Amino acid sequence: MEIRHGGEVCTPTAPKTRQTLALLLFRANQAVDTSAVIDELWCDNPPRSSMTTMQTYIYQLRKLFSRVTGEDTQQKILVSQPPGYCLRISEDQLDAKVFERLATEGRELLATGHVEQASRKLHEALKLWRGRTLADVSAGRLLEGHIVHLEELRITTLELRCHADLQLGAHRELVPELRSLVTEYPLNEWFHGQLITALHHAGRRGEALQAYQNLRRVLDTELGIEPSIALQSLQRDLLAEPRLPASSRAGRPLSLRGPAAGTNGRASAA
Repeated sequence: MEIRHGGEVCTPTAPKTRQTLALLLFRANQAVDTSAVIDELWCDNPPRSSMTTMQTYIYQLRKLFSRVTGEDTQQKILVSQPPGYCLRISEDQLDAKVFERLATEGRELLATGHVEQASRKLHEALKLWRGRTLADVSAGRLLEGHIVHLEELRITTLELRCHADLQLGAHRELVPELRSLVTEYPLNEWFHGQLITALHHAGRRGEALQAYQNLRRVLDTELGIEPSIALQSLQRDLLAEPRLPASSRAGRPLSLRGPAAGTNGRASAA
């Protein structure tokens, strides 16, 4: 989490104050019940002084806003609003909201066949990420729910962007990223399927088959299951491709059916 104003980084450093601000940010422009803030900070074991202590964190945030934006402005940012508090900011001030908007626009463009525009929009959305959601904030159960939602949206956006780039013929360029993604999300069969497809279109059939075997080994070891029917069909297509004489291999364009339907079910959570 990083808060900036006029080029100045002004993120609070106290852990509980950061946690309080994170919850208010995720629920920006909504009234957050004081009981929800207490639940986030202490779960089922709040101290007797929880209300007073929570109010201290709100005071610290207001003091911070007053220092960087001025007394008059801060009174309009973090306001008391029954049954709790509301952080008032415009959506274009919050990267998470900008990301969600760009991701939605990219998905709609892709669905209507505007692949190049979709790719640009999805690339723009993903550039806003600097790492895991709230990696530097201690999250309680309320924040955990928001984090899972945003991480799932990031994975979906990655899938859409990869799909768009593959449609544009960027098979070789995507191989390194897809290798990284299957390492980060080893149970996500969709990423494995795109890696296999990209390797094959890049003329690396042997590596494509090895990538399938890697997936099969991971699924068997972790879950005791086989790859999906669609991926098994993709492997059979690779194995059935005729071997050409050496004299006719060079320069021959590769062909393979597009990503098989039904391979985008994810078995991993963010």
